[in-house]
Amino acid sequence: MTQTRALLAIHLGALLFGLSGIFGKLAATTPWAIVGGRAIFAVAALALFAQLFSNRQAQRPTMRQLGMLAVGGLLLGSHWLTFFESVKIAGVAIATLGFASFPAFTVLLEGLLFRERTRPFEYAMVAVVCIGLVLVTPSFDLASEATLGLLWAVSSGLLFALLSLLNRASTRGLDPVQAALCQNLTVLVCFMPFAWSTLPSMSARDWFWLAMLGIFCTGLAHSLFVASLRVIKARSAAVIFALEPVYGICFAWWLFNEQPTLRMLAGGTLIVLAIFVSARMAR
Repeated sequence: MTQTRALLAIHLGALLFGLSGIFGKLAATTPWAIVGGRAIFAVAALALFAQLFSNRQAQRPTMRQLGMLAVGGLLLGSHWLTFFESVKIAGVAIATLGFASFPAFTVLLEGLLFRERTRPFEYAMVAVVCIGLVLVTPSFDLASEATLGLLWAVSSGLLFALLSLLNRASTRGLDPVQAALCQNLTVLVCFMPFAWSTLPSMSARDWFWLAMLGIFCTGLAHSLFVASLRVIKARSAAVIFALEPVYGICFAWWLFNEQPTLRMLAGGTLIVLAIFVSARMAR
């Protein structure tokens, strides 16, 4: 893994994460079924990638870490569920931009839970993200699908921020791919009972999109992310991942004709710039 290959890998990983909403919308089934089906393929893919990318010197998880990985799996499955609920209600663009609020939640919760000093530019990033979210939704009316979808997406961002902080506290010393495998196994076990009745009636095309979600947007994307971090710095990866909403919106515009309004573009630009600048200034 050279520097050039690592940069290509992290860009491909960001692109694959950005395609999650696209494949979720293409799968004509319920969010519960999407989560359950995605977990099936994700577990299979991560089990394979664990053999290729695992760190043999990583420590075995303790019982406490296994318990926290299980909690992380519940957060991961809930994050997926709320995100795909947003996609079904409001479309890929709003769902992706709402989820992009997770760095703001991370900044606030990190200072609260880890007693770390929040720097002024981080407060500024949170404020800019909030302004961007206000611009993304046309009106704050719970009867509006756009508003309801944005609320689901922001909830997805909050859950992902909690997952990130939990991983920070619980996975130190563990192999990242194996930790992700444990969390996806938890998703499979806990969410499959709610999806089981729907999966048999799904078409082959829907199964194909779920396979794309599980194999490429979960297993491969996560493994590329982990492999590239062995070469490039974490803050460089964060800057690249700020492009994830851009990828999602562009593909939604191209495939589904989800043309964003000027107000939505302005809000999205503020959110992406806030993430980009914050990642560049982080030390």
